[in-house]
Amino acid sequence: MGFDPTLLWLLAAPVWILLYASLVPLADLAFGLTPLVRDTRLGEAVWFFAYDTPKVLLLLTGVVFAMGIVRSFFSPERTRALLAGRREGAGNAMAASLGIVTPFCSCSAIPLFIGFVSAGVPLGVTFSFLIAAPMVNEVALGLLFAMLGWRIALTYLAFGLAIAIGAGWVIGRLRLEGWLEPWVLKIQADATEIPAASITWPDRIRAGTEAVREIVGRVWYWIIAGIAVGALIHGYAPEALLASIMGKEAWWSVPAAVLIGVPMYSNAAGIIPVVEALLGKGAALGTVLAFMMSVTALSLPELVILRKVLSLKLILVFAGIVTVGILAVGFLFNLLFA
Repeated sequence: MGFDPTLLWLLAAPVWILLYASLVPLADLAFGLTPLVRDTRLGEAVWFFAYDTPKVLLLLTGVVFAMGIVRSFFSPERTRALLAGRREGAGNAMAASLGIVTPFCSCSAIPLFIGFVSAGVPLGVTFSFLIAAPMVNEVALGLLFAMLGWRIALTYLAFGLAIAIGAGWVIGRLRLEGWLEPWVLKIQADATEIPAASITWPDRIRAGTEAVREIVGRVWYWIIAGIAVGALIHGYAPEALLASIMGKEAWWSVPAAVLIGVPMYSNAAGIIPVVEALLGKGAALGTVLAFMMSVTALSLPELVILRKVLSLKLILVFAGIVTVGILAVGFLFNLLFA
């Protein structure tokens, strides 16, 4: 009789919940062991790393485990059949809408992205979620509404969803699944085809455990590297220089803002105070929102982590399509709200 992992995971679940609920005090505790001061650039970067690393790893483990169980009910072929073809556009819209209610930064959304891809969900649909989750969420919309009014908040919502749905649809039409990393394709190909009725719950728990071992074991060090890059940039972002560039009424200000935003790392709620400060210093609205979108949906740490899942060619296609959409939003906002 083999080992039944059900009891182990039943015991692990409350530990996971407790750890996730205690991320802030645990980060404070870890930071307190250092001689640093929180309200310094280095101190903010170190605290951010101490907080975000366990958060993303916990999310990755939990989501991959859950997706492993889900895959025991639905084979990749059935999942693709449900969301592909005529339903692909609807799938993009559903995935983008799901992203709205998941207030994750780009790196925190990647565990769900990896889970969707490994479960055989169409690539374009997963990208719609990956773009919408950090770029558009209820926290960001609430803050935009409070600071800038409902017209700007709703316009941002519409444009953010349009980018997520449109970019995901274009990537899906290009049929670039072959540009996933080989180990991801192997996970999809090796998914069990045993009828769901013949699988017991211990079998499903084992499937989730195996998914965690296979996926988390391959990407954890990329996640830590990406968060480290993001933490450094998070602590050392030159706000005054950003405002001086984005305040210029030149055609290149929007592309410059996007280029500046890509290396940075924050969630939408975290970047909005910077947006407010930039607007207060005279930066153009469309330029600032393009900067915000590039920080949340096209960050360098996100691309570093994605490199373990996607080929370099696919990352470049994804970044190019999203960049075009963000530039369009920046120019349109500058025209509409001049």
